[in-house]
Amino acid sequence: MAGHVSPKSTYYAIFGALMLLTAATVGVAFVNLGSFNFPVAIGIAITKATLVILFFMHAKYSSQLTKLFVGTAFFFLIILLGLSLTDYLSRGMKTYPGGAAGAGYGVRTATPPSAPAGATSSEEGAGH
Repeated sequence: MAGHVSPKSTYYAIFGALMLLTAATVGVAFVNLGSFNFPVAIGIAITKATLVILFFMHAKYSSQLTKLFVGTAFFFLIILLGLSLTDYLSRGMKTYPGGAAGAGYGVRTATPPSAPAGATSSEEGAGH
C-alpha cells in the first residue's frame, strides 16, 4: 500500500467524532426518551459504524466492487435486524391454540360438555 489516502488530521477528526458519539451514547442511556430511546441509540450506532467503514476501513476510496459488497452486507444486516425485531416485538402478544386470526378470535371460555343423547335427568342423579 502506498501510504495513507487521507491526511492524518482526517483520522484524528474521525476519532474525535467517534469519541463524542460514544459520549452521546452514554449520555442518552441516562435520559428517558420514552419510545425514542431505541431509535436514537440505533441512529448513533449507525453513524459510528458508517464513519468506521468509510474512513478506517477505506471504503470511501475503494473500488465500486468493494462498495457493492459493503452495501450488500448492510442489506443483509437490515434483514437480520428486521427479523430479530419482529420476534422481539411480538413476545407480549396474546396467542391462542387455534391461531390469532380468523373465526373465533378473542377470549375463549370453557363450556361444560353436553349430556349424551338419550340421557335424562333422573338417570344422572340415580347414583350409577
